[in-house]
Amino acid sequence: MTPTPTPRKPHIVFYFSDTGGGHRSAAEAIIEAIGIEYPNRVTTEMVDFFKDYAPLPFNKMPDWYPHMVKAPQLWSASFHVTDGRAQARAITATMWPLARRAAKALVKSHPADLIVTVHPFANTFALKALGKNRPPFLTVVTDMVTTHALWYDNRADLILVPTEKARERAIKYKMPPEKVRVVGLPVADRYCQPKKRKSSLRKKLGWTADKPTVLLVGGGEGMGPLAKTAYAIDASGLDLNLVIVCGRNQKLKATLEDHAWENPAYIYGFTREMPDFMRAADFIVTKAGPGTIAEALNAELPIILYAKLPGQEDGNVTFVQEEGAGVWAPTPQEVVRTLTRWIARPAERQTVIENCRRAGRPEAARTIARTIGEVLGL
Repeated sequence: MTPTPTPRKPHIVFYFSDTGGGHRSAAEAIIEAIGIEYPNRVTTEMVDFFKDYAPLPFNKMPDWYPHMVKAPQLWSASFHVTDGRAQARAITATMWPLARRAAKALVKSHPADLIVTVHPFANTFALKALGKNRPPFLTVVTDMVTTHALWYDNRADLILVPTEKARERAIKYKMPPEKVRVVGLPVADRYCQPKKRKSSLRKKLGWTADKPTVLLVGGGEGMGPLAKTAYAIDASGLDLNLVIVCGRNQKLKATLEDHAWENPAYIYGFTREMPDFMRAADFIVTKAGPGTIAEALNAELPIILYAKLPGQEDGNVTFVQEEGAGVWAPTPQEVVRTLTRWIARPAERQTVIENCRRAGRPEAARTIARTIGEVLGL
């Protein structure tokens, strides 16, 4: 008797790039959610299209990115001058002769039953290289509000966006409304777990359990005026815990560890304990990165935004303010004033917590996974 062959599992390829941490983490969150929703029913693969396939000098983009964002005004100018449907078409048309061979190599080397892009530069080039006889193509937009026109190509089968404002922007750029769905921003499942007692978590983490706790985050590279803000909070006379995450910025970590703190201060480099840090804290002070905002909303953690990358992070500030989930406080003095007010006014703080709960979308990655499952007929 001839054994029945095992059916081949559908293969999903994710196009991402390490230009900022959000693209990789979004792809990983979706893959994790697929594994939860459809265990052992698909195979997945991530491809850094810039690093592995882009021609020189564009394949250096992941290395350049941390330096480029240190010139925020230049970054802002380049964002705005290239944003727009006509500009996006001009960019892709101009670059296509340079990118054609690389784009065709990308799609040929990674055959897929479904393609998911989580980076704006992948969309049009991949779609052009794939041609008409291609697998389903989904775009997951990982900028929260101020989404660049390069995210949107109406040849994509579905465009999944994090906010209603992003959907409005997609339609403004002539995307068919039926193709654009608001699902939230995908984050790892550990950021989407039910809340725990803050005091218990603080004891587990070795923090003082009975003090208001402020979590200060500078992103993976420890960017933003982190030290200056931490020093101002510590010198304010407030009685609290300071939890400071420096990311990969070892110089900053060493400087903060040498400081004589008035309050209990817990200094960390890159850490994988951020989900517990957020659930254990009472407030977060952070730059306006979309991933951190989404994670904080899921943790029902009042947000103080103290820095932003002009261009795609401008709308994130407006979103947090309009949702009542936090404030924009670009100076250390404004950060201290907000903390003082929220600590002194628990009813106001509770309102902000409830607004975070309403604005959060902890089910986003699972929703995207189920959408992929529907497209594949799982």
